[in-house]
Amino acid sequence: MSFVPEFNSLPLEALVKKSLATDAATARDAAGKPKISLADFAALISPAAAENLEALCRRAQLMTQQRFGKVIRLFAPLYLSNECINNCSYCGFSRDNPILRVTLSLDEVRREAAELKAQGFRNLLLVAGEHPKFVSNGYMRDCIAALHADWPSISLEVGPMETEDYRPLVAAGSDGLIVYQETYDREIYSQMHTAGPKRNFDWRLETPERAYAAGFRRLGISPLYGLADWRYEALSVAAHAEYLLRNCWKAAITISLPRLRPCAGEFQPLTHLGDRELVQLVCAFRLMFPDVGLVLSTREPARLRNGLIPLGITMMSAGARTEPGGYTGAGKEKIHHTERGVIKELASGSSEWAVQPERATNATGQFQIADERPPHEVAAQIRNLGYEPVWKDWDAALTM
Repeated sequence: MSFVPEFNSLPLEALVKKSLATDAATARDAAGKPKISLADFAALISPAAAENLEALCRRAQLMTQQRFGKVIRLFAPLYLSNECINNCSYCGFSRDNPILRVTLSLDEVRREAAELKAQGFRNLLLVAGEHPKFVSNGYMRDCIAALHADWPSISLEVGPMETEDYRPLVAAGSDGLIVYQETYDREIYSQMHTAGPKRNFDWRLETPERAYAAGFRRLGISPLYGLADWRYEALSVAAHAEYLLRNCWKAAITISLPRLRPCAGEFQPLTHLGDRELVQLVCAFRLMFPDVGLVLSTREPARLRNGLIPLGITMMSAGARTEPGGYTGAGKEKIHHTERGVIKELASGSSEWAVQPERATNATGQFQIADERPPHEVAAQIRNLGYEPVWKDWDAALTM
């Protein structure tokens, strides 16, 4: 696969004007190709375009309402396990971080899911670190099957698999797969991933195509902003999305916009994507891809999330916890350290068991969230902005 373009210089300001002039109703030509090219997209994220941010925002808001109406889909992540065999410098779950780990049992997964269902969610994202000893294909299949009857939409964010390994997960009831490339810069990717199967850049890059071949109907991609230059990352993910729209055309494509957050290991971002630049990026993605879903997580603070809702965002998480058992305390009695795949029990009376009133479980989270509002407050704010929060917009019966 070769779709990542070279990014050496920014296009001329004339391309900015061309992009702003593109009409939403004719955003694609007769062959289905975007009328806004990658060169135009590079112009939209350039410093020159930042001077036209107000106009970009108006255009993106109009295009979003034309394509999606005034609705925001809500979802919740449910972390199954924070075990991992990869060393990723920026991730709290990294293998060599001496964190408190746990993998939930099926009954504990049901408990967590029941709590999220009681909060109103019907759209679930199952998340787990990559460790075949604890998070096997069979474990994932059983988790999906246990939840499928109550959850119309179940997506996965787990370690990459072969196509044949994905098929049982689709058959069990999962319909979406999310995979962050983390960074599209090969040199930085190599520096960030020092051990484990995640070191293989191309294997990860080709994951959405393997998932598509297995039958997933939704594919989500993204870099993790804070590793390489954000404009290079944005242009690369735009090229990736364009490639998937051509080659995985039966699937819906979503693009997430995650920025690095503090986590165990205390990794410091290598680059910076500011709030104003994030606004510009949201608008650029919407103009480039009128029909692609744009996803915003609780990595971002409440005020910024509120401001981004009208500009192109179509899907948001709410009330998220990034540790297994974070909603109900499930698995708290099994928390341990892991060394080279071997569970090391904590000493009785260890200070690591100390009660943390603000947390349901003492397991270590993947990263710190920024928007800690409960789901009902997020939904109320969406309504205050004149939009409608959607907890469920799909039913498995539609494919039967």
